[in-house]
Amino acid sequence: MSLFNFLRCGLSPLIAAALASTSMFAGAQTQAYRNEVPAALVKKASAMVDADAQRLVEIFKDIHQNPELGFMENRTAALVAKELVSLGYDVKTGIGQTGVVGILRNGPGPTLMFRADMDANAVAETTGLPYASKVKVKQASGAEVPVAHLCGHDAHVTWLLSIAKNMAQLKAEWAGTLVLVAQPAEELIQGAKAMVDDGLYTKLGVPKPDYLLGMHTAPFPTGLVAFRPGDTQAGTDQLDVTFHGIGGHGSSPHVAKDPVLMAAAAVVQYQFIISRAIDPQHAAVITVGSIQAGAENNTIPDKALLKINLRWYAEEDRKLMLAGIERINQSIAYAYGLPENLKPTTVLKGGSKVLSNDPQMAKDVQPVLRSLLGEQAVIPELPKVMGSEDFHHLVIDNEKHQYLYMVVGTAKPEHVKKALADGKQVPYSNHNSDYQVDLDAIPIGAKVGTVTALQFLAQGKSK
Repeated sequence: MSLFNFLRCGLSPLIAAALASTSMFAGAQTQAYRNEVPAALVKKASAMVDADAQRLVEIFKDIHQNPELGFMENRTAALVAKELVSLGYDVKTGIGQTGVVGILRNGPGPTLMFRADMDANAVAETTGLPYASKVKVKQASGAEVPVAHLCGHDAHVTWLLSIAKNMAQLKAEWAGTLVLVAQPAEELIQGAKAMVDDGLYTKLGVPKPDYLLGMHTAPFPTGLVAFRPGDTQAGTDQLDVTFHGIGGHGSSPHVAKDPVLMAAAAVVQYQFIISRAIDPQHAAVITVGSIQAGAENNTIPDKALLKINLRWYAEEDRKLMLAGIERINQSIAYAYGLPENLKPTTVLKGGSKVLSNDPQMAKDVQPVLRSLLGEQAVIPELPKVMGSEDFHHLVIDNEKHQYLYMVVGTAKPEHVKKALADGKQVPYSNHNSDYQVDLDAIPIGAKVGTVTALQFLAQGKSK
């Protein structure tokens, strides 16, 4: 998920301040906070994670070395299921193909769902780390592609497993129901919907949550956590457009209908939608991420495929982009004199609505996170980004759909300092071949997830 251009969005001054602060990694502050989680419990949970840190790092390395693409996460799902069963969770598997759910019931109280995505990227890793991925897989098309965790989903799964263990051991401190979700295919923006459509709440009877939590790695310093109330991440659509033509010899284009030329014209014209049809004060993006056509130098193929991604915040802009793309496609086909049976075809694939954090949840987590990490380490006004997520589609159609999505810094502070000194905005970014997660961030993310879960489930205990 190409999520985080945080520094470009104005977070740089906040990061600089945090880097300069000696309290950034100081843990609990002396200021008294009004929250549901006592400072002693925050300290206890933190100590539990510290005692388990080496095991968590080894789990992370194992998942990192064995990455799997969306809807192929069989090994990762099996690992999650085995851990959850051993901890006493009611475990359900194979949801939406490879999804896993663990349920821990602990008396009356609210239901909290925590989601971690499991899938990796079809990108070759170049970090040079001793546990770097060397995995290659064959896709359905038959093409062999490299696979690597270059977005931090390996950390997310590790955090989920730590939360599972901690909350099972801390049952005396909270009440309610904890639902842990290991979701497939986030990168495809399809996994959350696939789990719901597969009967997550109906056929399988998973309790509908009062609260949904999600966390993601980000290339700012380890020890920071950031979020914002309200609209946070853009809506998105994934679509495939196929230009059909008539193949022929490269020396005789006049007896063919060249789909490559049609596709090339479309790629350029799509950007006119953004520059001349969308209100300049609105944020919207059309990206053509892949052009696939032909196999030989001297052969005009009979089709060309464009893989397109849209980002938007306003529904009217989404409709305008989709309609504009279709008009451009059909006008090009008309200009090239294509018959009706060779008109361009469009397939809408995954998509998600705008992610909008619940303001009250964003407010409620601030004291406990500051108690855990320190005042300077919590950034509650993260700028909006054009990246997208699908985790909220686990609850978006439920009567209750309160959710909070947070980002956790997972870049070594010295890497961030050097990047800033070199005039770079980040040391590495999501989906790039050099993206990496600081091993010190593994226990920190586990602590963030655990105390945040306690924040909402402690409500049941206090009643």
